[in-house]
Amino acid sequence: MKINSISHICCIGAGYVGGPTMSVIADRCPDIEVTVIDINKDRIDAWNEKDLRKIPVYEPGLDEVLKRARGRNLFFSTAIEASIAKADIVFISVNTPIKSKGVGAGQASDIRWVEASARQVAKYAKGKTIVVEKSTLPVRTAAAIKSILETPNKNISEDESCQRFSVLSNPEFLAEGTAIKDLEEPDRVLIGGDDSSAIEALKSIYLRWVPKEQILCTNLWSSELSKLISNAFLAQRISSINAVSALCEVTGADVREVSKAIGADHRIGKKFLEAGPGFGGSCFKKDILNLVYLCNHFGLPEVASYWEQVIELNAWQQQRIYRTILHKLFGTVNGKKLAILGFAFKADTNDTRESPSLRIALDLLEEGALLSIHDPKVSEDKIFEDLNRNEAAWEGKWSYVKTISEAVIEADAVLILTDWKEYAELDWFDLAKKMRAPAWVFDTRSIVEPSQIKSAGLNFWRVGDGVN
Repeated sequence: MKINSISHICCIGAGYVGGPTMSVIADRCPDIEVTVIDINKDRIDAWNEKDLRKIPVYEPGLDEVLKRARGRNLFFSTAIEASIAKADIVFISVNTPIKSKGVGAGQASDIRWVEASARQVAKYAKGKTIVVEKSTLPVRTAAAIKSILETPNKNISEDESCQRFSVLSNPEFLAEGTAIKDLEEPDRVLIGGDDSSAIEALKSIYLRWVPKEQILCTNLWSSELSKLISNAFLAQRISSINAVSALCEVTGADVREVSKAIGADHRIGKKFLEAGPGFGGSCFKKDILNLVYLCNHFGLPEVASYWEQVIELNAWQQQRIYRTILHKLFGTVNGKKLAILGFAFKADTNDTRESPSLRIALDLLEEGALLSIHDPKVSEDKIFEDLNRNEAAWEGKWSYVKTISEAVIEADAVLILTDWKEYAELDWFDLAKKMRAPAWVFDTRSIVEPSQIKSAGLNFWRVGDGVN
């Protein structure tokens, strides 16, 4: 394959990474046909919805990209065989959850879908094909993919079979809520591999809009490991500042002031120093658990223990917030109505995977609370799916509400668990009239003005505030 000869791209997996990533590539490369395939017909149908409000992934700016590219050179399809056969490059962007059974259960990544995708590529690809790891994978997964791809195909001569595939690692570094901006203006694009012509071919695509100096090339193993380490470092900062928030509360300090002071040091920087209810989403916990597993596997238990503490601290922060709510409400929430504002793990996404809201809600339901849940982008069906999947012997009940006003009627407390912009702009004087006194506001995201809450006659707690 010659550089700049790419005419067809196929992506296996139409999820939070595959859909947005291929949409931006298609938008920036109108001469290249990009097809996203998935075995889930309902998901593909949702991506093809005329009403862009119904597409399966909410990301600011994604609808505008789809308007330009979909139907022009961007397609979503279940035609797996034909799409792979036509492709010059195949991206593998499938789910890699933590194993629930067997060796490595609870820590190691389950790469069954990656293996299945590699087998599909081996079976259907025609001619020279570049296979790109886009999913977050354990180090040296590329070796497994190579082994599958290089297995002789009975319909192809052995010489041709060994020359057909090049495997590259091109991990995503997207933050949900800013994924389109991250794709259009990336800090870096990382490409790992040992086939220089394949690397140049993939690099030529990104060069359409990414400055050359921001495209980093490494070997395969460095690229795979860099993704895990990047997420581990970010999660570590969140757990660190959350540990500091607890110390601030008992010493009279304010974590926001501490964060500003230490973030002013250019060696540290100010990003990811906002205390809150802990990290969520599909990547941080999963990637650190996988890192822990790898460290133990390679005989580095001390390193594994270090990273495991990041996860334990994250869970502790959510439990600490739940216990604080319980304590402030006279030691019990049984039969009390609590309004939960925000169910997504962060603002500007409809993703609820590993959401702190879910963990805190489950603990409150176990205590017998009556939860009234609002989120501007997470559907009632999704909330039901998440809570029902984790249901135990609850004493409490929950309901989904479409308005914040409805959520707070006769509520004993409001819990702000997701940093949606609209939650920072509420009329607390009006909301306070609807609540049952003495009512509380628990701000786990530090997005409301304390003086407004107190002026409205409400009790107030926020994370990391020593005057609580």
